[in-house]
Amino acid sequence: MPQVKVTLEGKAIEFIDNHKKYGYSSRTELVRDAIALLQQQLEQKELEESARIYQQIYEEDTELQELTDGAATEWLE
Repeated sequence: MPQVKVTLEGKAIEFIDNHKKYGYSSRTELVRDAIALLQQQLEQKELEESARIYQQIYEEDTELQELTDGAATEWLE
């Protein structure tokens, strides 16, 4: 498995050193989960920002609103 060298200080090292306190068998396992969680949070943030942009576009485009409303009405029938 590829390895990456990372320099940490202070509280980050203390946190990783306490991996067993958090239920992890190794520092590596804790770091992997922490990175996965951060990645998930960043992807969620990007998704929310994208949704805000689409919402803004929709609110400003009456033609798009009419098209969407028409399609929804047809679908319900």
